[in-house]
Amino acid sequence: MRPPRELRPPVVRRFRDAAPGGHMVWFVHPGALAPTVYRALAGALPEGDGLTVLDLGAVPEYAEAALTGGRAATTVAGLAERLLAAMEPQPGPYTLAGWSFGGVLAVAMADALPAGRRPARLVLLDSIAPTEEYKQPDDALEPGLLLGWFSMYLGAKRGRPVRLAPGALDGRSVDDGLPVVLDAAVASGALLPDTPLPGLRKLYDTYVDGLLRNNRLTAPHRPAPAPLPVVLVKAERSLIPGDDTLGWLPLAPHGLTVHLCPGDHYTMLDHPDAVDTIARLLRGA
Repeated sequence: MRPPRELRPPVVRRFRDAAPGGHMVWFVHPGALAPTVYRALAGALPEGDGLTVLDLGAVPEYAEAALTGGRAATTVAGLAERLLAAMEPQPGPYTLAGWSFGGVLAVAMADALPAGRRPARLVLLDSIAPTEEYKQPDDALEPGLLLGWFSMYLGAKRGRPVRLAPGALDGRSVDDGLPVVLDAAVASGALLPDTPLPGLRKLYDTYVDGLLRNNRLTAPHRPAPAPLPVVLVKAERSLIPGDDTLGWLPLAPHGLTVHLCPGDHYTMLDHPDAVDTIARLLRGA
């Protein structure tokens, strides 16, 4: 009799092996986009370097919260411990990186490690710091803001940017704003003309529940300062365009360097010019 098939994807996803003595990049991925989005980045790394993704979407208590109202039965510290347990012992220097909420986890993981096992480099991609400045109650996340972020996400997921006119979502409720997003997505080719609005609403609600999950995980989290210098890569169309450091300065006592890259919060992971920039910064070359 065959053993039951494991339906849940693995937490550890290896996209490129490191050569003997090569440098491994460990990337914390918070979901939203499929982990395969890192293939372009893995291919852009220097010869001999490897890339492994730690996929939070494969952690049940995290992933299922985006489908059940956005409340996760875990904590940032618990998730960091789960991912550290999944990592292989590193024989030499390595980079620990995280995109979006994955950056919060990467910093927590680096802090939890003993000094001799910490990464040589800590790189955050468009991650918002878990500081009081950015800890907001759920109702502070206004529909116009969320709909704009959803448009970015939808464009990246479909491979067609969804362009909205400046101010198109200002003051709109979800019910008023979602048809605007639908019209823009159809015009860009991201969605078919016969896409039903209720279907888009379901996708939007799941997307927002994922954001609320991360917001609620961050709220009680009391981050320790990063134990090594922080490299922050900010997208040109970041989720928070007005803050160059995304709040990380007080959590980076060993230094913070900020670099801009093309794309938005989602497309930065596979935009060709952004990938080249990020690959260079991951290695520090």
